[in-house]
Amino acid sequence: NKKVFVELLFWKNPAAVREMTEGYGSLREDEGAGRSRAPPWTPQEEQELRELYWKFKEVEGTGAAGGQRDPRGGSGTPIPAAPAPAGGDVIAAILAHLRAPGRTRRQVVKQLVRL
Repeated sequence: NKKVFVELLFWKNPAAVREMTEGYGSLREDEGAGRSRAPPWTPQEEQELRELYWKFKEVEGTGAAGGQRDPRGGSGTPIPAAPAPAGGDVIAAILAHLRAPGRTRRQVVKQLVRL
């Protein structure tokens, strides 16, 4: 790299120096060796997550005993009320009822934010 002197003008962390010396993109290739990536969410899992979220969110937010309608314009059918989650933790209730095994709390929260 003929322009490495420009790169050296700025502070680098060890990961950036490794990329400079071994070639850009080398860090991304080695990431999979130490830590496995989470499997992507399927449309069915996303739909299930969305339904569980609205089911437990409405129970937590209103404390209603009857069914609530999905405010995002779902099918228009009432969402059956579930027992209120212990301690009001919606994510814990979703994890307990999620059919896909192996999903972590962090993955569920990240996907909910993405939806």
